[in-house]
Amino acid sequence: MKRKVMHVLLGWEAALCLLVIFARATLLRGSAIGEMIPRTFSTLMAFPFQQLGLGLRKLSLSGQNGNLLAIVIYAAFCLTPLVALVLARRKRRLYPEDALLAILSVILFIVLYFAINPGLLPHGVAAMDSGTALLGSVAYSVLTGYIVLRALRSFFAARSSHRLQEYLAILLYILNALFVFMVFGAYFSNLLDSWEALGAANTDGLGLGTSYLFLVLQYLVNALPYAMNILVVFAVLDLLQEQAADSYSAGAVMAAEKLSRFCGLALVAGVVSNLAFNLLQLLFLKNLRVVNSVVQVPLFSIIFVLATLLLAQYIKDSKRIKEDNSMFI
Repeated sequence: MKRKVMHVLLGWEAALCLLVIFARATLLRGSAIGEMIPRTFSTLMAFPFQQLGLGLRKLSLSGQNGNLLAIVIYAAFCLTPLVALVLARRKRRLYPEDALLAILSVILFIVLYFAINPGLLPHGVAAMDSGTALLGSVAYSVLTGYIVLRALRSFFAARSSHRLQEYLAILLYILNALFVFMVFGAYFSNLLDSWEALGAANTDGLGLGTSYLFLVLQYLVNALPYAMNILVVFAVLDLLQEQAADSYSAGAVMAAEKLSRFCGLALVAGVVSNLAFNLLQLLFLKNLRVVNSVVQVPLFSIIFVLATLLLAQYIKDSKRIKEDNSMFI
């Protein structure tokens, strides 16, 4: 994927996240649609089972033809993994992890049935939101397990480093999409929820300016590491591109050094921003209605920085050895 295309896709993802969040939090608040959105889009794990269940239930109650159509849609949706298994069998031999597709099909029948009839859920998960989310998480765990196991088989079956680089690039694209969602989706949604909760808990509205400001700062501190990781991913992609062209080129060395710098910068930015935020909270403690203090131990980031430094040094040494051998020959 070209860099410009990736920038556009990530930009559209960020805009879509903000649009959905603002629509739910402000534009539709107080309207009939606004009351329906929290009900139909309650949790991520319940999507799309909760929405599909509500739609199929309404369709089923619309009449005999609607009920028949709902059954057809219900069966088609739940049998999709089984159909994929049959198609895969025609193209290749099956592997043990392919059995998860058949299991997923059975689970979908159960999950969607309870999404259509939430009143049949056990008393411990009687609430439609929590019950459907719990069942949805089971379906997603099976699907994720299948994807991971199939990916691992593809990795080990790869016959060239170029193929492995392609797989890594795909995973990096997905990782960047996740980072954008965390910055403009999850954490921004938490910011608006905290903003609304602060106003609801302090109806007088007096002396809340500092608290609101610190909610924004908290969002920036939480989102900064993910924003920096987006730059790190782009640096990794640059390194992969240079490695694919020539593993011993000066461009590969420069790309590796650039990656090391970005990793170090991301680590420093995360640690310093968290430290500064905690110190500011201590200084303005008397003016704050909400205090959120988090101690970060970025052990994984430290290991990743060390790994990139070792990689950069390895590429440098490999390039020097190749040049020495060329001069000797």
